[in-house]
Amino acid sequence: MYDYTFSREAFTTAVLLGQVWQVLNNAQETKLAKIDLTPEQTIVLWFCKYSPAPLTPAEIARMLFRKSQTIAGLLDRMERGGLVKRVPKRKGHPFTEVQITAEGEKRLRGGRKVLLDTFEKSMSGLSAEEGEQLRKLLRKVRKNGLKELREELMLPPGFARGEVINIGR
Repeated sequence: MYDYTFSREAFTTAVLLGQVWQVLNNAQETKLAKIDLTPEQTIVLWFCKYSPAPLTPAEIARMLFRKSQTIAGLLDRMERGGLVKRVPKRKGHPFTEVQITAEGEKRLRGGRKVLLDTFEKSMSGLSAEEGEQLRKLLRKVRKNGLKELREELMLPPGFARGEVINIGR
């Protein structure tokens, strides 16, 4: 592996962010493959299990910063694997809902442990203050990146501005 420094600090930082994501994702993929999950599937299962409101494909796309078409394919694969089920629109529920199945909950237990262990080990060298500072800085970088896309962070229905959206326990 190489440690590059580019002539522009912003580019060096962006490359580092990409490398961090890639390293963590690769580590998770290897471990999750043993329980027939991917990191993205595990996160979707986590959202399905702990989301405070009914979860729609559009909400999943917003949470993952993905296009709705790619989420449809992901949900198709997860539904075929018995991890989630889509409940069609019905009276009083104007949107298709995505719900975790018993098999999804079973696999989520192992998948959640893999994600948490990987992230906690990678963050273990940081103090609590450094971790908080990193999260604050990453939120700032994310906000600036969203401006470039001419998008902004949205709140799920029923949440007030500034309210923390707690997913998981």
